[in-house]
This record gives sequence, C-alpha cells and structure tokens, in this order.
Amino acid sequence: MSISDKMRAFAEKSSWIRKMFEEGAKMKAQFGAENVFDFSLGNPDVPPPPEFTEVLKELAADQSPGVHAYMPNGGYPWVREVLAARISAEQGVTVAAGDMLMTCGAAGAINIVMKSLLNPGDEVILLAPYFVEYNFYVDNHGGVSKVVGTDQEFNLDLTAIEAAITSKTKAVLINSPNNPTGQIYSQESLNALGKLLDEAGNRFGTTIYLIADEPYRKIVFDNHEVGSAFLATKNSIVLSSYSKELSLPGERIGFLAVHPEIEDKTALLNALTLANRILGFVNAPALMQRAVAKLQDASIDNSIYTRRRDLFCQILSEAGYDFMPPKGAFYIFPKSPIVDDVAFCAILQEYKILAVPGCGFGAPGYFRLAFCISDDVIRRSAGAFQKAMTQAKG
Repeated sequence: MSISDKMRAFAEKSSWIRKMFEEGAKMKAQFGAENVFDFSLGNPDVPPPPEFTEVLKELAADQSPGVHAYMPNGGYPWVREVLAARISAEQGVTVAAGDMLMTCGAAGAINIVMKSLLNPGDEVILLAPYFVEYNFYVDNHGGVSKVVGTDQEFNLDLTAIEAAITSKTKAVLINSPNNPTGQIYSQESLNALGKLLDEAGNRFGTTIYLIADEPYRKIVFDNHEVGSAFLATKNSIVLSSYSKELSLPGERIGFLAVHPEIEDKTALLNALTLANRILGFVNAPALMQRAVAKLQDASIDNSIYTRRRDLFCQILSEAGYDFMPPKGAFYIFPKSPIVDDVAFCAILQEYKILAVPGCGFGAPGYFRLAFCISDDVIRRSAGAFQKAMTQAKG
C-alpha cells in the first residue's frame, strides 16, 4: 500500500459524522431525499444575512491595484483592528489588532495553535463529548489527546480535569456552546478552570493554556450567556469562524486572539504567524477577510434555530427520549434508549433517520441530532422517532 500506516488507521476509524453522511447519500438515492430524515451533518442551511450579498457585490466590483495580492500572513491589519474591537467586547478584556490573526476557519486556527505550542508527546486535554476532529488536530503536531469526561449535564468536571493534568499537559481545549451537546460553560466554571490551570502550571513549572473554540458563540437560546476564557486566565487563546454565525462554512474564514497578557506573547504571535504560512494556509482568504470586516454587526436569523430547537425538543419529549435541551449551537444529544448507541442508530436508520452515535464524540450511550435542517423534515420525523423508541423498548 502506498499510503502511510497512520493515515490508513485514521481512515478506518474516521469520523462517524462523515460515515453517516455517506450512508445518507445512499439512502436518499434509494428512497428519495424527501423520504430520509438526515440529522447527521452540522451543515448550516440558514441563509447568510442579506447584507453579505450586498457586501460581496461591492467587493467583487473593486478593481484596485493589488486587491487580490498577498497581505501579511496574519491578515490585513485593518481587518484585525475591526475584529479586535469585537473580541474586546465579547471577552471583557481589551485586545489590540496585534493580538489577532485571521485564519482559514476555526480548524485552521486550532492547527496553527497546536503547531506553535506542542512539543512531541505534549498532552492536550479534550472534554468529552468533543468534536472528533480535535484528535486529529492534536496528532497533526505530535501531541497526545487526553480525554476527560464532563458531568451528567455535560458541565466541566474540575476534579476529573485536575486528576488528568501532568507535567506534559500543554493545554485544555474547550468548545462552548458545545458540539454535540449544546451545553454552555458558565463564567464561574471557566474561572475555576482557569485558576486550576494556573496553579497546576505553577506547580509543574510550565504554562498550561486554555484554548476556547467558539464558532457557535452567537447561536444561543433563552438568553444564555457564553463565558469569557480571557477573564478566566491570562494564558488563554480564543478562536472562532464565520461558518455558523454567517452561514459561510465553505468560505473557510476565521480568526484567533491571544490574551493581551499571555506569557511570551511576542514569541507566541511570531510562531502563530509562521505556522499560518508554513502549514500551507499562507493567509486567510483575502476576499472573505474584507467581507467579514464589514459584517461585524450582522448574523443569521437565530429565531430559525430557536424555532427548530423547540419543535425538535417537543417531538423527542413526546416520544419518550431523555435529553437536555441545548442552550446553544444546533444539536441535541439524547441518551440512547439502549446501551449500544451504534445499535440504536441502526434502528433509527430502519425508519430512515440518520443520527451520529455518541461514541463518535467520545460519549457512548448517546446520539447526536443536528437541527440545521428544514422545519418540515423535523416535523415529519416525529412518527419515525416514536417507532424507533417503541422497537428499542421491545
């Protein structure tokens, strides 16, 4: 075989999300797309805000010299200035343009952070349930993922995190609002986590970073508030993208910000900028940088996701499923009515429902449903969910 042993192994246990997506394509071809309830993929279907189209037309008409040329690897300085104002407001800490980098989505941001921080064998704590690609991002740069569970309501389990920290711990990677659970970590719990990491770093003579992945920050329900990693510890990095809040996942535009008082800030920013270049990103897409800079006050219509969340919760509740209503993002993470979540997802498939087993997120015994799909599909799935529950209870 020509491919590497590592990539062959990765391919064999690759993302359940993609596996279910591919299964969905087969089922749609067999039964017709209108007869399949596909809740497998978190691909936003809500249209971008109307301002995006107008901004794009304006930028496309710009024929200024060098408008499509290279810029600094960290992004246009004026774009970073605009985003610094946003991050300062969100995080409650004043951030300068020089503390920001524009990236190829949140995934690009995580990879340049890992490239910049990790020595071979360094450990990154992931909190289950977690976005499965995190494992690959850590491995890409010689790190080791160390998975720690959350509590029964998917909140931070500080005791478990503390027990997992060693002299090799380099970072804790959090995602709030969370994919797949929709949980939001409170400011109180983030502050406690920041204190824990700072004390552990002092004990081991190291720096342990808090890395916050926040692409769902603007998709929240019931007036919940997303906490600030920057208020929790100075050794923090916040990163995000416009994939969800502007429904632009295919445009691969994101950013990161380092805390203005982070240790060895100059060296870290230089490393991040170099990593952006040498990992092959070079710089974030020029057109999209200019676009998002003009759209800081724009967002998708969040009432659509709110309506779908409420509809889905009603359907699942009436069918007898046990779940926590999500506080943010566009996922629900119910308990499987049988121990084997993979087996239950197979039962769901019998009724043409596509869901992702919780084991794919490091949390067996659950399954994920994405509600970035039309109200009509959600509504028509009610009978199928009821039948699957009836069969599972046997």
